[in-house]
Amino acid sequence: QVQLVESGGGLVQAGGSLRLSCAASGRTFSSYAMGWFRQAPGKEREFVAAISGSTGPKYYGYSVKGRFTISRDNAKNTVYLQMNSLKPEDTAVYYCSADQVLATRAGAYNYWGQGTQVTVSS
Repeated sequence: QVQLVESGGGLVQAGGSLRLSCAASGRTFSSYAMGWFRQAPGKEREFVAAISGSTGPKYYGYSVKGRFTISRDNAKNTVYLQMNSLKPEDTAVYYCSADQVLATRAGAYNYWGQGTQVTVSS
């Protein structure tokens, strides 16, 4: 069982930056692939980024590639999402997720945080 708690969301102007954090419980954090997804009102949950347990492969959604960076610190049981050059269309609730296999589909992840709101003003 993995419990996830996101933090770092907030209100930022377009062009600004935010760093989201996701703290995970458990002693086997390094064995889990971690993902970030987002969901805007009235829209489906969208893949943002994912990273393998060994800090190897990373994947990014098309709309965030080149602006967002996913990373992890296995010693701190934490995964991060650095978001730069933010746009109003990045406004959403951002969710952290975890599972044994690296994937870009939300349905592949069994563990989810409660989400943190990111609002980008124009």
